[in-house]
Formats: sequence, structure tokens, C-alpha cells
Amino acid sequence: MKEKNTAERCDGCGKVASLQETHGNEFCDECLTLAKAMQERPDTIKRICTLIKSDLRHSGENNGECQSNNLRDLPEVLDAVRYRTRDRELNTWYVSISELEGNPVEIFASTAFDRDDQLQSRISNLTTITRLISLILRHVFLNEVLTLEKTIKQLRRSSRQKNDLPHMLTRVLQGYSRDAEEKKEEATV
Repeated sequence: MKEKNTAERCDGCGKVASLQETHGNEFCDECLTLAKAMQERPDTIKRICTLIKSDLRHSGENNGECQSNNLRDLPEVLDAVRYRTRDRELNTWYVSISELEGNPVEIFASTAFDRDDQLQSRISNLTTITRLISLILRHVFLNEVLTLEKTIKQLRRSSRQKNDLPHMLTRVLQGYSRDAEEKKEEATV
């Protein structure tokens, strides 16, 4: 579990706070306590959910009994496989796949030409693609929950300069984020 010094939005409740990373998510102290309880005491969580007739997955498939996913933290060090490949302009690219129990959970790509101005836009797009693929891989293999906020966060971290593709996508998608929904709700009240 890594502690972050900067205040950002909690992936759980959405409030701005000092966050700690766990299971590929960044939580405030309150949400972290809930997440730990869900992981460490799933039977108790299921029992409480049944008592209050709540389903953590919001689906009617489980007859009133809630399910808690088996979430796992990524270890600090992962095994990885590195591939060298070339694009159509014959630039050399390096693709690294981090694995956990033989399953891909993160992907990284880089090139020796990353200081070349002509490649900056391509690298920004590549970073975006690899961050989003890594998010999907953690969802598939580690049961990490995908959210719009996480997607926006990865797009924001991919941007290398104002008005590049990740920056533009971030601006567009932020209109659909939890904050925008809250503003819409406030306006109707």
C-alpha cells in the first residue's frame, strides 16, 4: 500500500483528500477502511449486506446475498517480459508486459527516439493506449473495478502537452464524471 502526499479525488467516495493506493485504487482513509474490511472479512460483509438487503454489485442475480470480489494488491516487483519490435518507419519500440501468476496486468511501451519532436504526439497516444490497456488487464485478472474517474485519471497522466489527444479526451469525458452528475442533481433540486 502506497501513501500519496498530494490531495486528489478518492476513487471510492469522490471527495478530495490525501489518498492511499490499494488494489489499483486511490482511497481516502474512510474508504480504505471499508475496502480493507471487504477484503479481510468478506463473510462479515456478506452477512451485513444480507441483513440490510444490499447488493454490492447492484445486480439481482444473487438472491439478496451480496458478493465481494477477491481483490488483490499488485506487488511492488513483478515479473516482466520485454519485446523489441519495429514500426513501419523502422523505429525500434520496446514493449514490456508485467505478469502476475502468468497473467498480464500492466503493459508499457517506449522508444529510443522519445526526444524526437515528431514522435511526441505518437508517444502521448501510445502512453494513453498502454495505460488504458493496463487498466483493463487489472480489471480482467485482478477484479479491479473500472470507473470513469479512473479512466480520466489515466488519460490525464498520459497527456504530454496541452491539446494533445489525451488532454482533449480528458476535457470531453470530465463532463460525464461524478462531479458533473452532482452539479446536474443540484440544479434540479
